[in-house]
Amino acid sequence: MAALTSCSSGAKITYLQNVDAKPSEEKTLKYEPVLQPDDLLSIIVSSQNPESTIPFNLPLIQGNYDIGKNQIGIKTYLIDNEGEIDFPVIGKVKLAGLVRSEANKKLKVLVSEYIKNPGINLRILNFKISVLGEVSRPGTFSIDTERITLLEALGKAGDLTIYGKRSDLLIIRENNGVKKYQRVDITKADFINSPFYYLSQNDVVVVNPNKTKINASVVGPNTTVILSSISILATIAVLLFR
Repeated sequence: MAALTSCSSGAKITYLQNVDAKPSEEKTLKYEPVLQPDDLLSIIVSSQNPESTIPFNLPLIQGNYDIGKNQIGIKTYLIDNEGEIDFPVIGKVKLAGLVRSEANKKLKVLVSEYIKNPGINLRILNFKISVLGEVSRPGTFSIDTERITLLEALGKAGDLTIYGKRSDLLIIRENNGVKKYQRVDITKADFINSPFYYLSQNDVVVVNPNKTKINASVVGPNTTVILSSISILATIAVLLFR
């Protein structure tokens, strides 16, 4: 009986149990974040002629630009509710719905009308994810690389506690104002090929409690009340029979 219980428990807490049965991927899975409203972007235009890029690389404060030095304090761009940014010289440019490489190409074509063979360096500055529930360190985490897997996100949160339900993680994702919900079982390796293996900016991962934690939360308060009542009755009895 003990052996059966041990095997059953292991099946509930071990990650990627069937990964050895899956063929190795010949190609590395590629992932690029899709730009969306409220993304804060850093966009730096480069050229063989640095002076020609000045109108496109506006500083946060006018008059604070020095050619030849690092471009620190360059203006940032927030994608508005229409999915657009207001880019210098060019004006309104719609970037929401594009992956980063597509946005780079679009801006390069537009800037090419003013600068010969420009370079575009675009980054999302406010890429973050949140991990809540039965993890050691729940919270919101800023991501510098613009790419993070579900397992890496759980690692940042200190991994699941023993009370986390590994077969039922909930991922909440918003795309173009529409929220999507996906249940993920990390005890199985199949989720590696899922669109939710890589997290998108602003994804929320919720780790639900398992039955042990749920039962404890129900029993705990009642047990406390019972013990408190017994203690009070015992105190009264002692006072009465002194």
